[in-house]
Amino acid sequence: MNSYAIVQTGGKQYRVHEGDTIRVESLPGDQGDKIELEDVRMVSQDGDVTLGTPKVAGAKVVAELVGHGKGRKVVVFKFKAKTRYRRRMGHRQLYTELKVTDISLGKRGAAEKAVSEDETE
Repeated sequence: MNSYAIVQTGGKQYRVHEGDTIRVESLPGDQGDKIELEDVRMVSQDGDVTLGTPKVAGAKVVAELVGHGKGRKVVVFKFKAKTRYRRRMGHRQLYTELKVTDISLGKRGAAEKAVSEDETE
């Protein structure tokens, strides 16, 4: 089973396989909740690649919410020369950890594929 998908969430794209654990921008929900990511940009199942324009119609990635947390601290330092201006501030980005359980093209994706195969005959 060599399937993977490219999903977009929080303004970033992630390549995910079934069983992967990824950290994404903070999403609402509690530990153990099922989350469906429907902004799927590409799906590859057994070497068969389906590209979206921009999304793959009917495709979705189902993930289980593992937990929430804060990332590493990033120090933001502002400085202007010769004016005694210095500002030091830290930031820790919130994240949500997801475990991918299923990648599916959905019924619409399979139906469109069947129609395109019938047209080629």
